[in-house]
Amino acid sequence: MAYLKWLQKNCPNKILNIEEATLKIKRGSRIFIGTGCGEPQYLIRAMVNDKNIQDITVYQMLSSTLAQFVDDESFLNRFSLKLFFISPPMRKAAFEGKIDYIPSYLSQIPILFANRRIGLDVALIQVSPPDKFGYCSLGVSVDITKSGMENAGIVIAQVNPRMPRTHGDSFVHVDELDYLVIHEEPIVEAPPNIKNDEITMRIGFYISQLVSDGATLQIGFGHLPNMVLQYLSDRKDLGIHTQVITDGFLPLFRNNVITNRKKTLLPGRTVASLVVGSKKLYKYIDKNPMFYFRSSEFVNDPTVIARNDNLISISSALEVDLTGQVCSDSLSYLFYSGIGDQVDFLRGSAMSKGGFAIVALPSTAQNGKISRIVSHLSEGAGVATTRGDVNFVVTEYGIAEIQGKSIYQRVLELSQIAHPKFREDLIEIAKKRHYIFADQLPPAQNDLIFLEDYKSTNTLKDGRTVEFRPMLPSDEFASRNFYYSLQEETIYFRFFHKRKIFSHKEMQKQWSSVDYRSNISIIGIFQQGDHKEIMAIGTYVDAGNSIAEVAFVVREDFQGVGVASNLLTILETIAKVNKFKGFKATVLRENSVMVKVFRKRYPDLVTTMGEDGEIYINMIFPDKAGEKSNNI
Repeated sequence: MAYLKWLQKNCPNKILNIEEATLKIKRGSRIFIGTGCGEPQYLIRAMVNDKNIQDITVYQMLSSTLAQFVDDESFLNRFSLKLFFISPPMRKAAFEGKIDYIPSYLSQIPILFANRRIGLDVALIQVSPPDKFGYCSLGVSVDITKSGMENAGIVIAQVNPRMPRTHGDSFVHVDELDYLVIHEEPIVEAPPNIKNDEITMRIGFYISQLVSDGATLQIGFGHLPNMVLQYLSDRKDLGIHTQVITDGFLPLFRNNVITNRKKTLLPGRTVASLVVGSKKLYKYIDKNPMFYFRSSEFVNDPTVIARNDNLISISSALEVDLTGQVCSDSLSYLFYSGIGDQVDFLRGSAMSKGGFAIVALPSTAQNGKISRIVSHLSEGAGVATTRGDVNFVVTEYGIAEIQGKSIYQRVLELSQIAHPKFREDLIEIAKKRHYIFADQLPPAQNDLIFLEDYKSTNTLKDGRTVEFRPMLPSDEFASRNFYYSLQEETIYFRFFHKRKIFSHKEMQKQWSSVDYRSNISIIGIFQQGDHKEIMAIGTYVDAGNSIAEVAFVVREDFQGVGVASNLLTILETIAKVNKFKGFKATVLRENSVMVKVFRKRYPDLVTTMGEDGEIYINMIFPDKAGEKSNNI
C-alpha cells in the first residue's frame, strides 16, 4: 500500500503499535474521542482493555463502542464518561446514572475546548490514509473532532483505509498528529431504521406543504426528521446546510432533488459536519466534491446559518406544551438525547431571509396512552427550545403556526393538532389557567385529515396567487381582523345590516355548528410580507332537503378578480361530497355582482324577488358538465 511506504519514509517515528499507543495515555487523563461513526474503535477497545489505564475522563459527542462496556463495574471504576449527546446505545446507561451529560449547543462545544473550560490531554481520532502531500481526512466526523484534536495535548490517530475521504475543512496533515496506529476495520454503521407507518407518512405530508422548491434544509438528529425526507421527492433544487448527513438524503441526491443551485451560501455544495449511516452512504460521499465538510462552530453558528436564504430547519421533540415550549433532551428527569443542533438552527433559520423552523413529533407516546402536546412540560423536563423560538409545530394531525402569536392563539393552534381524544382536556386545562376564554369551544374531536382534499392554490385574473382552505378554530383572531378590515358597504352586502361588532362571543356561536360537512367555511389567504392574511370567506350551511345556503364576503382589493367564483366552485365540490344537491342564497338587489357570479356558474338558476329588496336564488348542481339535475 502506497500510503504505508509514504508514512514509513516521512514520519517513521510517529508509527506505533497498539501497545505503544496506549502507553501514551497517562492516569488521570482527560480524553476526547472522535464522534459517532468516525470513532476509532480499535483505539477505544485497546484503551479499555489496558488495565493500567486508570481514572480517565472521556468526552465524546455520539458514543457507540463504549456502550459495550458501560454495564461492567470495573470499567465504570476506571472511566468517567461525559457526553454532549446521548446516543441510542447509551440511553439505558444514562437512565441508570452510569454516564454524565453536558448540555451545550453544538456551535459552542469547540469554544469550550479552545478556552480550556474543558481541558483535553489526549485526543483519540480516526483518519483516512494520507495523500502524497501528507494530508489525511477526518472523513465522516469533522464536527467537534477538529476542535478536540486541535486543543488536546497529544493526538493519537487510527489510520484506517476504509475511512471515506471527504472535502472541505476535513483535512489534517500528519504533522498535526503526534502518533499513528495503522489498523483497518469497518467504519461504525448506523443504517436507517425504515418505519413507514401512517403517522410518519402523515407528518411527512404536512411538512412537505411547508417546503418549497429551492429551499435550503437542515435536518436534525433523530429518526423522524430523517424519515420525512422521502416525502420531499417531488421538490426541485433543494439545498442542504445541516449538521448530519444520513441515508435518508441518498435518494434525493441521486434523483437530483438536492442540487444546491439556489443556495445563497456556498451554492452547489452540501454543507455538513458529520455522517451517520451505512456503507452505501459512505461510498457515495467518498471523494465527492459536492460535499463540503466544516466543523460545528461554522456549520452550527446561527449567523452562518442565516446567510442561507430560505433556510428551513426540521427537528423533532419529545413534547411541546400549549405555550410553545419544547423539550427535546429529557423524559422527565431522565436524560434522553441532547440539545444538539436544534437551538442553533432554530435561531439561524429565524434570521434567514424567508427562513423558518419546523418542530415535528407524533401526537402521542406509549402506544397512544399519553399526549405529546401537553398542558405543561413533564416534571423535570428540560426546556431546550423556548416558546419564543418556534415557528411551526407539526404532528400527524396538522400544522400549528405559533410564531408571533399570543398564548390564546397558541393554545388553539396546538390543541388542534393534538390527538383528538386529548383535545377537550387540553382546552379545559387551558381555561383553568386563564390561557383562553372560559366559553372557548374545543376543536373538533374527529380526525380532519379529509380537509386536506379541500385545500387549493389558484392564480387570480390579475396574476396574484391565493390559497383556499377550510377555516379552523385557530383562525378566529385572523377572521375577526378580516371582518374589521372591510368597508361598511361590503359588510352590509354580506349581513344585510351595518354590523359593527365581530366579538369572540359571536364567533363562538358560529363555531358551535361547524362540522365541516353540513356547515363549513372556506377562507382565501394571500401572502402579505412575511405572513398570511385572510382576504375572503365563503360558507355553506345545511338548509334542509339536500340544499345548503351559501354566502360570501371578499375584501375590496380582491373583488372583481375571480375570488368569489373560485370559492363557489370549491364549496360546490365539497357540498357534492356531502350529498347536497344544490345551493340557495339571499342577495340584496343592489349586489348585482354577486348575482352575476351565481348566474355564470348556474345559468338555470331561479330567482324570486322579496318584499324588502332581497333576491332569493335557487341553484341546482349539474350532475355532469352542462346537465341540470332533476333530483330536487
